[in-house]
Amino acid sequence: MKFTHDSIEKNHWLLIGLVVLVVSVGGLAEIVPLFFQKSTTQPITGLRPYSPLRLAGRDIYIREGCYNCHSQMIRPFRAETERYGHYSVAGESVYDRPFQWGSKRTGPDLARVGGRYSDEWHRAHLHNPRDLVPESIMPSYPWLESTRLVPDDIVPHLRALQRLGDPYTDAEIAAAPAELQDKTEQDALIAYLQGLGIQIKAER
Repeated sequence: MKFTHDSIEKNHWLLIGLVVLVVSVGGLAEIVPLFFQKSTTQPITGLRPYSPLRLAGRDIYIREGCYNCHSQMIRPFRAETERYGHYSVAGESVYDRPFQWGSKRTGPDLARVGGRYSDEWHRAHLHNPRDLVPESIMPSYPWLESTRLVPDDIVPHLRALQRLGDPYTDAEIAAAPAELQDKTEQDALIAYLQGLGIQIKAER
């Protein structure tokens, strides 16, 4: 069979196969090199894996669907960097599984929210957002304040991340439940938010 334009258009299986081949080669050419670039695989200077409390907070952030309305990716456009700060870099997210980059923003981007507001501000905001931002459409999360963390639940999570290459030591994992003792889900979520973007802000 000759691979003419006419024959390819008339043979839909051949057309599908060639489209898949072209898309696969193009995708591999763009994606595979990223696994070997230092800028995408190495953490930025000073970045550490999540502490047990922040890791628990990140799980709550994902569980409650916060990522549906809040991006954690500042794109390198003037309008975004003037509002939110330095654009996001891959080295900030090497310990994120899954990473929270995205472009949907019903609410503000949270990539640099760490340290911008006090813990008490976050507590009030989670309890009733409209007390602080009258036009907010964010739901309230009052149950986070009264729901205690289960300290031992963090150990298998840390073990899994250790197997994936995160540099947690056995001693850090053994000590992790003590950090979560008597902490609420609200404490954990605020700890997670307060750490977002502080490392790159310190570098700049």
